[in-house]
Amino acid sequence: MSLNRLACPDCDLLQNVPRLPPRARARCRRCGRLLAIDRPRANERALALAIGAAIVFVLANVFPLMGLSVAGREVDTTIMGGAWIMWQEGQRMTAALVAVCAVIAPAAYIGLTIVVLLVSRWRRPAPAWVGELLLWSATAREWAMAEVMMLGILVALVKIADLATVIVGVGMFATGALILLITMIAVHFDPEGIWARTQWVGPAETTPVRDPRRGGS
Repeated sequence: MSLNRLACPDCDLLQNVPRLPPRARARCRRCGRLLAIDRPRANERALALAIGAAIVFVLANVFPLMGLSVAGREVDTTIMGGAWIMWQEGQRMTAALVAVCAVIAPAAYIGLTIVVLLVSRWRRPAPAWVGELLLWSATAREWAMAEVMMLGILVALVKIADLATVIVGVGMFATGALILLITMIAVHFDPEGIWARTQWVGPAETTPVRDPRRGGS
């Protein structure tokens, strides 16, 4: 029976969790915290969602979020275009936060997730660097806040609706789809399964031992 040693996140009890049958759950013996759940083909669904998110991410950053029409003049901007305008106007901290949380972190999360899922799918066991990328992916997910940017855009739209004609661009719909896909990836992604299949220590190297009875080298 294959065992996976886990520490309970709540009470820190170290315990062995056996390989679970499909859709079965394992709980902590001390506090009852859910430790593991078997979700068949969960990472395959997560991979499909991540590839879809990568496509939508490109659309969200290539096409304009929205346009404004005032007195016959029309302007539009993308996510990075808005961050660049903030930078030029001296709001450099805000511009950097927008670039990191709305562009860099989501791109890193999606890219790292795809790499981790593909390599763990093709190589059994997965190499140690896959586990390291898994940690970086979790960090990038914490900084990916496209939904916060979307909320700010919606608030701005309400405030300027009486001053100008707002034209919603393709990038706005793509950003909404991106937020949904990133959430779905987090729901289906099973990092524990990849973590358990990662080979942290390489195979032991054996050194030939000379038989003293034979002498020589």
